[in-house]
Amino acid sequence: MKLKVKFLKWVAGLPTVMLNKKTAEKMGIHTHDRISIRTLSKYPKEISTLVDIVEKIVGYKEIAISSEIKKHMKLRKGQKVDVNLSSLPKSTIYIKKKLDGKILKEDEINEIIKDIVNNSLSQAEIALFVSAMYKQGMNFKETVFLIKAIQKTGNLLNLRNKLIVDKHSVGGIPGNRTTPIVVPICAVAGLTMPKTSSRAITSAAGTADVMETLAKVEFSIKELKEIIKKTNACMVWGGALGMVPADSKIITTEKTLKIDPESQLLASIMSKKLAVGSRYILIDIPYGRNAKVNTKKKALHLKNKFEKLGRYFKRELKCVLTDGSQPLGNGIGPVLELTDILNILNPEKEGPKDLEKKSLFLAGELLEMTGKAKKGKGEEMAGEILHSGKAFQKFKDIIEAQGGSIKKMKFAKFKRDVLSKKSGKILNINNKKINSLARVAGCPVDKSAGLYLYFHLGDRVKKGEKLLTIYAESKTRLNAAVALYYNIKPIKIK
Repeated sequence: MKLKVKFLKWVAGLPTVMLNKKTAEKMGIHTHDRISIRTLSKYPKEISTLVDIVEKIVGYKEIAISSEIKKHMKLRKGQKVDVNLSSLPKSTIYIKKKLDGKILKEDEINEIIKDIVNNSLSQAEIALFVSAMYKQGMNFKETVFLIKAIQKTGNLLNLRNKLIVDKHSVGGIPGNRTTPIVVPICAVAGLTMPKTSSRAITSAAGTADVMETLAKVEFSIKELKEIIKKTNACMVWGGALGMVPADSKIITTEKTLKIDPESQLLASIMSKKLAVGSRYILIDIPYGRNAKVNTKKKALHLKNKFEKLGRYFKRELKCVLTDGSQPLGNGIGPVLELTDILNILNPEKEGPKDLEKKSLFLAGELLEMTGKAKKGKGEEMAGEILHSGKAFQKFKDIIEAQGGSIKKMKFAKFKRDVLSKKSGKILNINNKKINSLARVAGCPVDKSAGLYLYFHLGDRVKKGEKLLTIYAESKTRLNAAVALYYNIKPIKIK
């Protein structure tokens, strides 16, 4: 049936449409049915999406389109499109096959990823796929197929540079914001580092969330190339580039489910590195009690998987196992983490030594991998670049190229100090509980919300001293976070 496109001031968060009740009855369509929308042109575009049925706001000959579909299909107001009931995608059969614990073939994984990108699968169906990967796992071949499928449905950066480097942390550690320190150091040394990062999934902030407090993080491929041409680097949100669109949609579902299947973690990281053309890849795997990777055995298992994938895709890939037993730095949350970063980068100030030390170690590894520094001398070279102020200037150049500037940080309106109820030694700081606490305070949506930690493992604390300060943009958020702190007790003192 041919219908006229209508736009409403309506952002659904996912592609969806509205039909008039009488139109739906004539077509035999029910609420939450899947329909296909096809443009009437020589080279038609088509999308499959879910439908809502309404009585008044959409006319009989109209279809109301969410902003997501408008953008994807480049539709105009009043444009006619062909609308039909869509059959159940074949990929749902393959998702059930994975749920049953069976091995998927390459064409089956391709079909699933293609349908995710084309919006042929609902969020519930994507959730089933994520759950199937989490419950049943994937073997090496399936993981390779998944990486290739994710990569080929998106754009490539194509910088044509032999010294393109990248680093990635598997995450889970509050305050582990090494990227904004490592990137400018490497760029000063002559390495090209197009760093695309994700937003937070289960933590208080991702690198993209932190960088967004100072500069834009959403760019087109063309704009990104200009930034890299000027500065040799960038720090942007990967989701806006269309490089790995399937990954972005899967991550959105993972956030809701609060699960991160190993095969998807591997595929997500590798597909992003391949999409930007990285030749040298450093993977940071923090492990420890209450980390995403909680044992050395699991960390070594993940290391072997990554390095095997690196060999398969002919990349220089190295994994380093780092301490993930506690938060890194003092600030947790976008603005608070950025404050730590600026204090480390600025030679006139002093930032947290643990975050600085780890950043120099990671930068040093990349300098040695690429031959910029002799073996065993990378960390020293990274330190010289940092302490000279050159990395800080490069950071400012990158921020400026991304349409931002260094400015005074604005902290949240409300704050509350949490005091130690006894004297003793810090025995445990629970990463997961700290992340939960920061998210209740408003992270990462409220950029200025979060926590400031005053102590780390092994430190001695006196009764009445500040353990941490909670920052929030509303009293409701602040009170909820304070109540949660005393309920879950994330810091153990003995």
